[in-house]
Amino acid sequence: MQIHADLSQRAEQRPQDYHWVASPAAGVERMMLDRMGEESGRATTLVRFAKGASFPRHQHPGGEEILVLEGSFNEGSNLHPKGWYMRNPPGSWHQPDASDGALIFVKLCQMQRDDRARVRINTNDPNQWRTLSDGAICPLFDGPVVDCSGTAVGREQVLLRRLHQHAELSISAAGGRELLVLQGALCSEQQGREKRYPSGSWIRLPAGDTSRWFAHEHNTAVFVKSGHLVLDGAVS
Repeated sequence: MQIHADLSQRAEQRPQDYHWVASPAAGVERMMLDRMGEESGRATTLVRFAKGASFPRHQHPGGEEILVLEGSFNEGSNLHPKGWYMRNPPGSWHQPDASDGALIFVKLCQMQRDDRARVRINTNDPNQWRTLSDGAICPLFDGPVVDCSGTAVGREQVLLRRLHQHAELSISAAGGRELLVLQGALCSEQQGREKRYPSGSWIRLPAGDTSRWFAHEHNTAVFVKSGHLVLDGAVS
C-alpha cells in the first residue's frame, strides 16, 4: 500500500477530508496519513479506539512514536491520557488498550536502528514547558540522524509549540518538517494566497521546503517533528 509515499514531496490532510478504515483489531479504526508497505511497513496514522478496544501483544521492529490526542491509551496498568508522548524503540513489545476510548497519532518504522530511548512525557505537566516571547515550547526528543555508514547527517527533533496569534512557526526545514495542528489553526501563504489549517490538520514538508507558517489563532498548539526526512526522503 502506498499513501503519500514519496517523502520528497509535500503532503497534507485536513480533517474535512478524513477517511476512516477498519483495522485488523475490532473497534479500532485508522486514518492513514502516509504509508509504505503493508501492516509492518512505514506509516503515519491517526488511530481511533472505541471504548474497550485493544490490540493483541505485538512487537515494533522499526519502533513506534505516539501522541495521545483524546481519551486514554493504556499499556497494562500504565495509563496515558490525552497529552502523553511516547517512544517505543525498535524491537520493543506492548499490548495496548483503550478502556475509555482513545484517539492517537502514531508513527511506525521511522526510528534509527540503534535508537534505544523509551520515552514517556506528560505534556500536561507545566514543568515540561518553557516560555518564549511568542508562546511556549515543550521538547520531546532530540537525537542524531545517521546514514547507512553511521555518519551523522542531521538531528531529529520532536516538540510541541504553543503560539500567540500571528506568531511564526520558525523551525529549520533542513531535514524536512512534519506538523500536526493540535489546537487553534495554522496558516501558510501559497502562491500568493493564504491557506488555513484547522485543528486536526497534518502537513509533511520535505527537506528544503521554504514555506512560512503562522498561528491563525491565539494559543494555537502544534506537534512538530523535524530533521527526519533528510536521507533521500527517508531515515535509514
